Amino acid sequence: MIYEKCRDILLQECELIQGAVAVQEKIRAAVSEREWTDFDTHLNAMNSIENKMVNLESERENLFLVFKSLIHEKSFCENLDDKGQFKELVSLLPKNQRDELNEIYRSLKMESLKLRISNDALMTYISGVKSTLQEFFELAFPERGGKMYTKDGTHFSNDMRCMVLNRSF
Repeated sequence: MIYEKCRDILLQECELIQGAVAVQEKIRAAVSEREWTDFDTHLNAMNSIENKMVNLESERENLFLVFKSLIHEKSFCENLDDKGQFKELVSLLPKNQRDELNEIYRSLKMESLKLRISNDALMTYISGVKSTLQEFFELAFPERGGKMYTKDGTHFSNDMRCMVLNRSF
C-alpha cells in the first residue's frame, strides 16, 4: 500500500513538472513575442500547477508519517529532509519496488532541473531586457535619474523580478 501510494504521488509530480516545463516554454515564447494575454493565461496555468504540487507534497509528507507509524521507529523522520525520508522508505522495500521508485524519483529530479534551467533562462532574458531599457531611459531622459514609474506615476522599485511593458516606442 505504501509503495503504491508513493509511486502514484511521484508519478503525478513527474507529470505536473513536465506540464510546468511546457508551460514555462509557452511563457518564454509569450514574453519574447509580447503576447501579454497569452502570458496571463500561461501564468494562471503555472499557478494551478503550483497549487497541485503543494497538495501532492503535503500528501507525500503524510505518507512518510504513516510509514513512520507503521514501522514504529522513533528515529525515522526526526532529522531527515524529504530526500532522507524517501531513501529511508525505499530502503525497506523489496529490490524491484525500490528500483522502480528510485527510477521515478530520478526522473522527477531531472524534470525539476529542466524547469529550473528554463526559469533561469527566462529570468536572464528579462533581466537583460530590463537592463537595456534602463540604459535606454538613462541616455534618452537623463533628467529622470534612472528612475522608473508605474502607469499611475508612482516610483517603481529598481529591484524588480520581472518587467512587462504594454507600450511600444
